[in-house]
Amino acid sequence: MFNNATILITGGTGSFGKQCVATILARYTPKKLIIFSRDELKQFEMAQEFSPQRYPCMRYFIGDVRDKERLYRAFKGVDYVIHAAALKQVPAAEYNPTECIHTNVTGAENIVNVAADVGVKKVVALSTDKAVSPVNLYGATKLCSDKLFVAANAFTACATVYSVVRYGNVMGSRGSVIPFFIKKREEGGPLPITDTRMTRFWITLEQSVEMVLNAFILAKGGEIFVPKIPSMKITELAQAIAPGMPTVPVGIRPGEKLHESMITAEDSRNTIDIGDYYVIKPEVCTYAGPAGTPVPEGFEYNSGTNTQWLTSEELRTILQAQGFAV
Repeated sequence: MFNNATILITGGTGSFGKQCVATILARYTPKKLIIFSRDELKQFEMAQEFSPQRYPCMRYFIGDVRDKERLYRAFKGVDYVIHAAALKQVPAAEYNPTECIHTNVTGAENIVNVAADVGVKKVVALSTDKAVSPVNLYGATKLCSDKLFVAANAFTACATVYSVVRYGNVMGSRGSVIPFFIKKREEGGPLPITDTRMTRFWITLEQSVEMVLNAFILAKGGEIFVPKIPSMKITELAQAIAPGMPTVPVGIRPGEKLHESMITAEDSRNTIDIGDYYVIKPEVCTYAGPAGTPVPEGFEYNSGTNTQWLTSEELRTILQAQGFAV
C-alpha cells in the first residue's frame, strides 16, 4: 500500500523515525517520504544517512505540530501520516506542563483536523503504556491524544481513518535506560536502581516499526493496537548490562509506577485478541476491524503479571545484535 504513496512522519528524526524510514525504503517505493520535525540539526544529520540524492523520495520539512497552518502546507497531497512527535520526558513534562500539553494534546488535535480537511487516507498515532491510568502529566497528555484520535473516526463526512498503536519501553531508543546504564557501567558504576520490584514492558525498535506498518493494513478506524511483548525486571536489566556490578537504590521518581499497564480491567470488555496483538475496540464509532477473540472479563495486561518474561541473557543477545557493547 505504500508503493507510489506519499507518507509523512511527524517527529521523524527520532529513533523510531529513522528505523521506520530505513524499513520503508528497503521494502517499498514511495512517491514521497516526508520527515516533519522542528529540529534543523537533527534533520541535517538524518539527511546525511537518507539523502534526497540517494533516495529521491525523501523530503525534509521543518515544522511544529503546534502550528496548524504549517501542517496544512505539509499535509497537502499526503496519503498516510505516522504521528510520532511528542514531548516524552516525564520530569520535563512535570516541570513544563503547558509545553507538554501544547505539543501532545493541541498538536494531536491539529493532526486530526488537518488530516480530515486535506483528505489524508490513514493516520496512525504512537502511544505509550504511560497513557493507561496515568500518574504523570506526560501519560495524561498521551491519554488525551489517544482519545482524540479514536473519537476522530466519528467525524461526519470524514473519510480519514485514525488508529493508535500503544507499546512499552523501546530497547536502546534515545532516552532509554539502556544507554544510560551502559554509560554508568563505563564510568565504573554503581548502577542506580529506582526499585528492585519495578517491571516494564519491552519492545525492540524493529518490532515497533513492524507494528505501526501492520496497523496501516489492519486499521479500519478507532482501534488501539497493543502488542504481545515480554516484561522484564529492572534488576534483570541491570544484570544484562553490567553483570556483577553493584547497584544502589535511588527511589521511584515522581510520576513513576512500579508496574505499567497497557490494558486495564475496565478496557477488557472492549478488547479482543487477534493473534500477535490485542485490539481495544472504540466505543464512539462502529468497529469494522478483525473479529478476533474477546479476552476474559476483568483481563488486565500489566507488566508485573505478564506471562512473557525477558531474561538478562535474552536481552543481552538482542542488544548485541543491535550493536550495543554488552
